[in-house]
Formats: sequence, C-alpha cells, structure tokens
Amino acid sequence: MEYSTVSARTIVHHIQHSWQWDGKDQRYFFCEDPACDVVYFGEDDSVILKSQLRTAVGAKEASDHAMLCYCFGVTKADVRNDSGIRAFVLRQTRLGLCSCDTRNPSGRCCLKDFPQK
Repeated sequence: MEYSTVSARTIVHHIQHSWQWDGKDQRYFFCEDPACDVVYFGEDDSVILKSQLRTAVGAKEASDHAMLCYCFGVTKADVRNDSGIRAFVLRQTRLGLCSCDTRNPSGRCCLKDFPQK
C-alpha cells in the first residue's frame, strides 16, 4: 500500500489533546486502510491511532454517516442521496473556499474520495 505524506499541521488539528503532542521535525504519513487502527505514522515509527483522534476518519469507517467532505460536512449518505453535492464541492474548491489541508484528516482534497458515477 502506498501512503501519502501529511503535515504536522493536519495532525495537530485532529489529535486529541494536541497541546500534549510532541510532533517532531520529520515526515508523517496517512494510512487510509479501513482494517488498520493506525491513522498517522512518522519516519521514526511513531504511530497515532484512531482512538487518539478527536475526528472520525471517514476513509476508515463503513457507516453511511462517515464523512467524505470535512469542509462542508458531507457524508457518504449525502452524496448517495443528492447528485448535486459533488458539483457544489468542486465549485467551492475551485473558488478556494475549502480547507482540506487541515479539516480533512488525510490532509488532501476529498474529491478523489467521492464515488465515481
């Protein structure tokens, strides 16, 4: 599995008790494997588990209430029930009105996570 890098800025926005986290000057990675409890890991083999976050990670949840778009509060069920949501999110993203780098636990744009039609 390939892992994407994620900034300490993203991690600090999602971890519980962020003031206690001692992020080091290293690269961190995001694990989106739903079968794995690890969400973030560092080059030094440090790990941050789902249970250590204050944010539920939609990519790791099977529920219809799992988040797809953290910027606008869009769940998997919302996307399935309203075909216009993807266009809305795309428009907002193009206008620069999203904050994916901090709101999304993966630190990246959610549009790749939307179901393909």
